[in-house]
Amino acid sequence: MQISARNAFKGKIVHVEKGATTAVVKIEVSPGQVVTASITNEAVDTLKLVVGGEAYAVIKASDVMVAVD
Repeated sequence: MQISARNAFKGKIVHVEKGATTAVVKIEVSPGQVVTASITNEAVDTLKLVVGGEAYAVIKASDVMVAVD
């Protein structure tokens, strides 16, 4: 895979929940660190996303927020 986005995190799919048109997919990118994505049900099917499978969380955003405690 080649992609221009600089923030691509490989991980394990820990949750897939389809709704009426969109699905919630959770990818654990490191122990205890989960990235959640909302994608179409069609994308879930096309990519054959299943719990336990591997996938990349690719983050492409024009804004990145930084916070501290």
